[in-house]
Amino acid sequence: MKFKVNNSDVYASTGGRPFDKKKPLIIFVHGSGLTHMCWVLQTRYFAFHGYSVLALDMPGHGLSGGESLKTIEEMAVWINDVMMTVGYKETSLVGHSQGCLVTMECASRYPDKIKTLSLLGGAGTIPMNPELLSLAENNDPKAIDLMMDWAHGPAGHFGGHPVPGLYHINTAKMLAQTREIKDTLGVDFRACDNYKNGFEAAKKISIPTLSILAVHDKMCTLKEGKKLADLIKDSKIHIIDNCGHMMLLEEADKTLAILKKFITTNYPPLLA
Repeated sequence: MKFKVNNSDVYASTGGRPFDKKKPLIIFVHGSGLTHMCWVLQTRYFAFHGYSVLALDMPGHGLSGGESLKTIEEMAVWINDVMMTVGYKETSLVGHSQGCLVTMECASRYPDKIKTLSLLGGAGTIPMNPELLSLAENNDPKAIDLMMDWAHGPAGHFGGHPVPGLYHINTAKMLAQTREIKDTLGVDFRACDNYKNGFEAAKKISIPTLSILAVHDKMCTLKEGKKLADLIKDSKIHIIDNCGHMMLLEEADKTLAILKKFITTNYPPLLA
C-alpha cells in the first residue's frame, strides 16, 4: 500500500490483505536500518484475523521516499501523521528496537490515540558503540555485519529460520541493504544515540503495554528492558529463552503467539 505523508511517498505492507478502515488498526515500526519486511512473519496473522495492518517503511527506508528522519521525536510525530492520513483516530503500536523508542515517544505524546503498546527488544536508551556508529555514518558495510552478528543470539547464528532455505543473519542483512548505509543505518544509529527521553516518556504511559525481552539480547539487554518496563504502569513482561535481539525473526512463532494473546485481549479484532 502506498500513500503520501507530508508530501512524501510512504510504503506499508498490509499483511497480504486489502486495507480496511472498518477494522481496528495495528501499526508496526521497524528498527534501525530495517524495513517492513522484518514483520512479515507476524503481520499476516493479524491481517487475516480482524485487523488492518500497516507495517511501515520509515521515511528514507525500503520503498518509502524522502530522507530518513533525524530524531526519535520527529519519528514519533510522523507516526501520528500516518494515522491521521489513513483516517484513524486510534491505533495499536508495535515497535522493535529503535521502533520501541519511537512508539513509546508516540504513546507518551498522544495518549488518547494509542490503545496498546508492544515493545520488542526495547530499552529506555540505546547508546551506540562509537566504532559501530562511525562505520555506519561512513557507509562501511562492516556496520551491517557487526550489527547483525551482535543482534542475533546463539540459535540465530546456528540457523533454524521458519522459512526453508533462509538464514537469519543473511536475511536481516538483506533487509538493511535497501539504501545507502549512511543514509539509513547511520542516521538511525545517531538518532538512537541522541535520544534521552525514554525513561520520562515511559513514566507518562498508562495504556496496556507489553515488553517482549530476550535472554541473549546484547543490544538492549534483559536488565535494561526490565528497567524500562518497571517504569510503565501495569506493564507486562514476557521473556524468550535462547534468543537474541532479533526475536521477531529468531523466534517468530513465539513472538507472534505472545503478541496475539496481548493485542486480541486488550484491543479486540473485528470478527464480523
